[in-house]
Amino acid sequence: MANRDDPVDGTGSQLSISKDGKLRLTNSAGITVWATRTAPSTTLESWKLQLQLQNTGNLVLNHSQNGVVWQSFDSPTDTLLPQQMLTRTSTLVSKLSKVDYSSGYYKLFFDNDNVLRLLYQGPVVSSLYWPDPELSDPGLAGRSMYNSSRAAVLNELGYLWSSDHLEILATDFGVKTHRRLTLDRDGNLRLYSLEAMNEGWDWVVTWQAVSDPCTIHGICGPNSFCSYDHASGRRCSCLQGFKIKDPTDWSFGCEAEFNIPCNQSHGKLSSFVQLSHFHFYGYDLEFLPNVTLQHCENKCLRACSCKGFQFVFKADYGGYLCYPKYELYNGQLTPNFEGDLYLRVPKAGFVYNKTLDAAESLLNCTAELSRKVRGTYENKTVKLLLWFVTAVGGLEVTCIFLVFLSLFMSSKNSDPVAEGHLLMSRFKRFKFSELKKATRGFVEVIGRGGGGVVYKGMLPDKRVAAIKRLDEAHQGEAEFLTEVNTIGRLNHMNLIDIWGFCAEGKHRLLVYEYMENGSLAEKLTSNELDWKKRFDIAVGTAKGLAYLHEECLEWVLHCDVKPHNILLDFNFQPKVADFGLSKLLNRGERDHSSFSKMRGTRGYMAPEWVYNRPITSKVDVYSYGIVVLEMVTGKSPTGTQHSSGGRGAKEHNSLDTLVRHADGREASRESWNIEEIVDPSMGGRYDSAKMELLLKVAWQCVAEDKDDRPTMTQVVEMLRCDEVN
Repeated sequence: MANRDDPVDGTGSQLSISKDGKLRLTNSAGITVWATRTAPSTTLESWKLQLQLQNTGNLVLNHSQNGVVWQSFDSPTDTLLPQQMLTRTSTLVSKLSKVDYSSGYYKLFFDNDNVLRLLYQGPVVSSLYWPDPELSDPGLAGRSMYNSSRAAVLNELGYLWSSDHLEILATDFGVKTHRRLTLDRDGNLRLYSLEAMNEGWDWVVTWQAVSDPCTIHGICGPNSFCSYDHASGRRCSCLQGFKIKDPTDWSFGCEAEFNIPCNQSHGKLSSFVQLSHFHFYGYDLEFLPNVTLQHCENKCLRACSCKGFQFVFKADYGGYLCYPKYELYNGQLTPNFEGDLYLRVPKAGFVYNKTLDAAESLLNCTAELSRKVRGTYENKTVKLLLWFVTAVGGLEVTCIFLVFLSLFMSSKNSDPVAEGHLLMSRFKRFKFSELKKATRGFVEVIGRGGGGVVYKGMLPDKRVAAIKRLDEAHQGEAEFLTEVNTIGRLNHMNLIDIWGFCAEGKHRLLVYEYMENGSLAEKLTSNELDWKKRFDIAVGTAKGLAYLHEECLEWVLHCDVKPHNILLDFNFQPKVADFGLSKLLNRGERDHSSFSKMRGTRGYMAPEWVYNRPITSKVDVYSYGIVVLEMVTGKSPTGTQHSSGGRGAKEHNSLDTLVRHADGREASRESWNIEEIVDPSMGGRYDSAKMELLLKVAWQCVAEDKDDRPTMTQVVEMLRCDEVN
């Protein structure tokens, strides 16, 4: 499906082969909403092209001289057909519902460990669930991480092979029939065969990845649990004390009808209710082996963020295991599970069954009165009715008064920013006092920019975090919600991970994972980056940006790609950060997005900003090219030089001159001496071929015309192609 998340209207839309040799989909206004990709330098005559639908189901655009220009098999949606290859650059994404074919919450792809996996990427959180995540090593599931080819293919006989050693046989293997492998909207991967029935033909399931549908993550959302039996199928239910958040979408889960204040006495205000055979996967504050129930309970009581704990007996460990939970996701009610969940609830004013077994998971609200009580009730019916009418009348007056008072106070004291955010995001919400304590009063500054200062802090659960305090002068509701909700939709190893936020009064803070090696900008001035680290940083950054532009469920423009916003972990792996200036695009806006103001940093901004041209993902490509040139040459586009001395001091070798002479030409081989360009701080110790490749890619990225620049996906392919060779 082309343009599945913003389909064109049914009247006036057109699919055609354009004069530049591309297959284009235009809407009724004549705006291109989708087009096939060809190499930037390739120009094909349209009269030599032919569009053909093959018997395999592949839609192919052929050129009489160059062969296959584009084929639909390279861009699967939620289904693989026989002979169609799933590769490291392609994914399957489920549809949202039975009638809504837009991108859903589930994804089949090859992970960075070369294993074919299923991922839940929902409105709240993301997590892998197949192969079984409780298996620490994919090898225990029969998978291999040691084949980097990343390919999977299905044949007509019902056999699927994957490079990670996964092999699938349909129950009707050997029969030659029509087949399809589909990632269904419920998150299960199924193999279907077309079989003849009494009343025609129908698709029959001949294999599925997950046998128990309740083990699929995200099915029921937070604070709820999934139960399954063959008679009634799968069902979702809220934990007692919680109510469903969105009746139309269980992925949003349930919200609490009670509140436990987070203060010095919070441990004294709460208790626990035992839920037998309830299993909640993940989101552990810590892992405590061989402890008593009392010890586990005390641990949870001391942590304000603890919502309960899992208490399980494991013979392998020779005792009980304790898992305090800061969130309750992926809940299952499984009679065979030998463990209990102890749910944290208010100590007073909360009615709850002391023990809830599997057989008691549904409330029984029809308790039978004893004969004695029933007789007393019947003898006093008239008197009780009179008292009841009087009491209800007084109660109504009181309630009306309290409702009006509550509405007045909430309209007067509500924080619209915080309330709006709670509707849009599901991160952990911190109090300002918590983060002030975590940072010891905001004393250790580790970064600046993007409208705020970043401090190092220690969270209550002992995790080291980067806490960004946004400036009051620059930080309004729109910018805050943009940054929080943009990052909340994303899941990639080369993007920074956000843990929580604070929206309290005038305070706006974001809590990120802490990156041990700081920013790329810092390391470029410290001479700690050899040529290999620089090359790996270029590849990782390109992967992160490619995900933003083309792989995530929404298209995101970063708009401020620079070394300060590329952070490095303990192993110098890059993570793109600071989405304060990002732009979340609808799929139909890809080629004609509009911005209310200029965004970015001087020296890294694409010419489109200056000349008021349409802003697309190519602005990030340009900024990325500048960053790569900066890493290779050691020179900043803002005029500073990261390293001094050496051959690089020649004027014609300045970064500005390199950019002006680039214009899409491979100057590395024609006009420049590589030794005069590369950062002298590396002392001549580098791989010339790798540096030339980086220069070649960077020069294409900084082309004046955006149409001459590659996409970030093409950049990744160019850099990874060198790895393969």
